[in-house]
This record gives sequence, structure tokens and C-alpha cells, in this order.
Amino acid sequence: MRHLNYNHLYYFWTIAREGTIARAAEALYLTPQTISTQVKSLEEVIGEPLFERRSRKIALTDTGRMVMQYADEIFTLGSELSQRVRNGAPGVAMTINVGVVSSIAKLIAARTIESALEPDSGYRVACLQGELERLLADMALARIDLVISDRPLPRAANTKAFNHELGESPIGFFVATAKAPEYGRGFPRSLDGAPMLLPLQTSALRNRLDQWFDAAGVRPRVVGEFDDSALLKAAGSSGYGLFPAPTAIATQVENMYGTRLVGEAEGLTEKYYAISPERKINNPGVLQIIESTKSALF
Repeated sequence: MRHLNYNHLYYFWTIAREGTIARAAEALYLTPQTISTQVKSLEEVIGEPLFERRSRKIALTDTGRMVMQYADEIFTLGSELSQRVRNGAPGVAMTINVGVVSSIAKLIAARTIESALEPDSGYRVACLQGELERLLADMALARIDLVISDRPLPRAANTKAFNHELGESPIGFFVATAKAPEYGRGFPRSLDGAPMLLPLQTSALRNRLDQWFDAAGVRPRVVGEFDDSALLKAAGSSGYGLFPAPTAIATQVENMYGTRLVGEAEGLTEKYYAISPERKINNPGVLQIIESTKSALF
């Protein structure tokens, strides 16, 4: 029997976790043909097929499920070894890889990691922004230690990960300082017909905002939609319209963008979650981020 090639095993493991060859290829930055060829080589070594096709999808065979169990243990141990080496190296800051969902206010995201940015914290933070699904895929590949999200882990997610609720904040509406008196009077009726800058309809907050507008009986005039919260606020600071933001960072939003809070959306809040690959967090840097965020921000 030929020796097992661990690169081939890693490609197989990635396909099994991602669900399709195409998604695995995207995660690994390889072509589907390359991955398929490597997995066939692994099947030749194992002596049995690892996948079977069901309609347009692929599924693990009985042998594939057994190999997957071993692969899980192998690559989990490898990740733990890497973490232990980084944590134990004297004089070297431990790197914490943090994924931030794009729709989260950047000021909120910055506040969550600030304890790890302190000069004497012993940590170095590497931040990656993206959609939740992509960040979870990176976490599954041990590229990310923690994801900061404005929605919990989807129930259908094919990822071994766990939610840790950080807290929640009411949502308020801000506008350029010069226009604050105009919209502060008679709030929330003043929002009816007012120019509004909102997150994209695919964001977790947007659907709740639309429901709140309906319940309040107001219909603002949407003049811009954004998937980047910082760009949304920058447009608001230039006077193009009102915009929603968490009141937990109201002071920073007002000072940084030259805006004023004109009113709070009663009953509307946004929750924040830390998503980690561990139910009981063993990574001390991740634990510090979560605990300090709970106590200092929320």
C-alpha cells in the first residue's frame, strides 16, 4: 500500500466540510480539476471510493465517513499544535485571527478587539472582513479563531462552531449636525419622507428596520443602500440623509462623523455574537476579547 499523502487528505476533508468540490476549490484557491485529481489519488491509496453522487450533490460513502472522522482528529490536533506553539513562544506575541461580518458597525468591531490591541496584552490581532458564510468556511479551515457577527450561527451551517452572545444595543437615527433640529422635532413622524441611508436588504438589521418603519407608520425615502457600515456613516456625515447606528457607540458616531442622534427606535435592538470553534473556549486571547467586550461595551 502506498503512503498516505496528507495534502490529498486535506483536500478530501475540505470537500466534505464545504459540501461541494466547487466550494472547496474556492476555499483552497485551487481549480476543481486539481482537487478532483488529488482526491482520486487518495481513493486509490485507500482502495475504496470516498464520495458518491446523489443528484447534483456528493455524499460521503461509509468509508468516506470513517476517513472523515480520522481527518477531523488529525487536522484539529494540527490546529491545536499550531496554537500551542504560537502561544508558548517566548517573546513573540500570540496572533488572534478575527473575522468581522461586513454589516457590523466598524466602531463596534473595533471596540470588541481593543483589549487585545493594548501594548502589554501579549497579543497581535489580524482582522478579516467578509460575509458570515465565508468567514465560517475560513474558521472550518482553522484560518480564523473568532468571528464577530450581528446574527447567530445559522442552523443549517455545516460548521462545527458555537455562539457566544456578547450583548445588544438599541438602534438610533443620526444625521449631520446642522439638520438635527429638523428631524429631532416630532420624531419618529419626522422620518416620514426623510432621506434615509440604510444597510442592504440582505443584512440582518435591514429587515427589522423595515418592520419598525411599518409599525411606526413612517415611510422614509431611501436614497442609498450600503454593505459597508463605515461608508454608510460617511455618506450620512456629508448630509445626504439620516442613518441608523447602535446607540452603544453614539458618542463616537457623533464625534467622528459630525452628526447628532435625533431619536431612538423604540423596541429595535441589534444583537452581537462571538462565534468560535469551541463551546468551552480554551484560547486565552479569544476568551479575553469576549469577556472584555461583554463588560466594557455592553
